Amino acid sequence: MASRPKTTAKTAPKSPAQTLAQSFRLPNGVVVPNRLSKSAMSEALGTMDNRPTERLERLYARWADGGIGLCITGNVMIDRRALGEPGNVVIEDESDLPALRRWAAAGTRRGGQLWMQINHPGKQSPRGLHRETVSPSAIGFRPDMAAFFSTPRELTDAEIRELIQRFGNTARIAKKAGFTGVQIHGAHGYLVSQFLSPHHNRREDQWGGSAENRRRFVLEVLAEMRRQVGKDFPIGIKLNSADFQRGGFTEDESLDAIRALAEAGIDLVEISGGTYEAPAMTGIERKASTVAREAYFMEFAEKVRAAVKLPLMLTGGFRSLSGMAQALDSGAIDFIGLGRLLAVEPDLPARLMRGEDPREEIKPISTGIGMVDRMALMEVAWYTRQLRRMGEGRNPRPRESGLQAFAIGMVENGWNTFRTRRLRAS
Repeated sequence: MASRPKTTAKTAPKSPAQTLAQSFRLPNGVVVPNRLSKSAMSEALGTMDNRPTERLERLYARWADGGIGLCITGNVMIDRRALGEPGNVVIEDESDLPALRRWAAAGTRRGGQLWMQINHPGKQSPRGLHRETVSPSAIGFRPDMAAFFSTPRELTDAEIRELIQRFGNTARIAKKAGFTGVQIHGAHGYLVSQFLSPHHNRREDQWGGSAENRRRFVLEVLAEMRRQVGKDFPIGIKLNSADFQRGGFTEDESLDAIRALAEAGIDLVEISGGTYEAPAMTGIERKASTVAREAYFMEFAEKVRAAVKLPLMLTGGFRSLSGMAQALDSGAIDFIGLGRLLAVEPDLPARLMRGEDPREEIKPISTGIGMVDRMALMEVAWYTRQLRRMGEGRNPRPRESGLQAFAIGMVENGWNTFRTRRLRAS
């Protein structure tokens, strides 16, 4: 009977930490130094007239120092007339190029990738921030959210084409500033997501109706970005696995959209899910199988892997070193997307790659107010406060009260909405 071969250093299985520390080469040749990615979180650290600030430089330098391989910024808007919230950075021209260059330099100073997430909120803009909001169709929010968001006006064909050009222009400026890639925000109920959804997009022209027409907008955005940044500059997309909303974007439609994006030359797909109306991305409602596997959307990622050859990033639910390594070792995904953990543990990537688990346990933030707790708005407000603390050179507060954060956030948001509108009026 033959003896089993001795295990050597060459054949020994990788430890979980080694799995996370492996580099990854994208199809266009760009190398990401490890498999840990910061998913976009809205910082709202711009000025009231939507320019980048030193707070963004401090925040992204901290994440760079923490060892993240791929860092994706919070949503940068393409139009000052359409903000997701006060304090968003907006890029319409090159007037803020020096500040953008400092931001890019801070976020890449340890050799990691820094990609700018580019976005338009569509109708998902707080009530009172603008005179009007726009969307593919004039469909309002459900009654309990109508207090926060106005019913939008339907976009014209000419306006849609202008928005496509704006996406490309912002990507071009991001490249010129030194960001190493860009990401289209196609998830969580913002404009691109609204175009994809049959619930929000009820048009009957070339931009709506069939699933093929509904994905025309995102494909045109990708084509315009590619035209303005060239073939070798990374372009990714954050896309919902589904909207988890009756009549919304389904898994089958998402798979078809990913197939079309892959054929069109997208470089990386980040899988998430849900909207503010059905916030699956926060983990408020989780099946037992999802809890065991940690990743909220792993089953869908496996379907995508079987359908297309494309680098995949999965965001939502990861909470342990072993869970992250198992997801990568399965072969279903290539990058671990982290968001909320990095808002309270900015040095987590370096510690994971030393074989340490997260110190903090991520749980849904609760105010005790049922209507508020059922919406993702509370999560956004609480974590935005942690990012703001780091932008000011302080440490995050993992034990901060949800109710306190909500109350302070409501006051600040109302005041900043007023300041933004007053600034526009002047």
